[in-house]
Amino acid sequence: MADIGATLREARMRARIDITEVETRTKIRAKYLRAMENEEWDLLPGEVYVKSFLRTYGEFLGLDTRQLIDDFKRRYERPTDHELRPIAPLGRERPPRGPLIPPWAVIVAVLAVVVVALYFVGNSTNSKNTPTSRVNTSVAHHPTRPRRHPAKAPAAPKPTTVKLQLVPTGAVYVCLVDGSGKRLIPGEIFSAGQTIPTQTAPKLLLTLGNASVKLKANGSSVTVAPSSTSIGFLFEPGGHRSLPVSKQPTCS
Repeated sequence: MADIGATLREARMRARIDITEVETRTKIRAKYLRAMENEEWDLLPGEVYVKSFLRTYGEFLGLDTRQLIDDFKRRYERPTDHELRPIAPLGRERPPRGPLIPPWAVIVAVLAVVVVALYFVGNSTNSKNTPTSRVNTSVAHHPTRPRRHPAKAPAAPKPTTVKLQLVPTGAVYVCLVDGSGKRLIPGEIFSAGQTIPTQTAPKLLLTLGNASVKLKANGSSVTVAPSSTSIGFLFEPGGHRSLPVSKQPTCS
């Protein structure tokens, strides 16, 4: 059986490849390549690197890398503690038996259980024979009245319309239509202090020229944020949402 280093060296020389070229092609430093060819394994970083380098070098030279690594394991690797541990013959080992309980210990345990059971039975009988006339008399004069649970208040009906209140804080353009497109406030400009009629409908669409207004829908305040364009809202009994300019009502 040829040495690992000699096998690598002869294969490289047959291919007429210089160590420098192998280093460039395999990315393995030249000193490690020479160490493998000289079987100076202590010069390599460790066994993991040895196997990796052997595999890479062997594949580059077209050798049987599995054979190279198997040869290295047989010659230079030490068997692990698990491999050195002798294998016990099957069928001879028996699980260790626990200590046997003597018969008298079983009898004592049973008697102890019987004594404890009789003790609890006696205490239970004595507690049942205790006179309870005073308690019964007290209960007879003050019968327990059934508790009455408070009736649950009926759930408030869900609103079916929207009540819209507008209070101008400055000059503001207002256009308000209902769900059918009917104009309720036909594009008017209101000044601060003017009264804007409260409107109620199942559905309301609003266009504001600016944010100079205080707004309430079904008694809840609605924030009107300043905008560089007109401001639009859709109000329904379940809530409200903003409208883009393309969907805002126009009263012109």
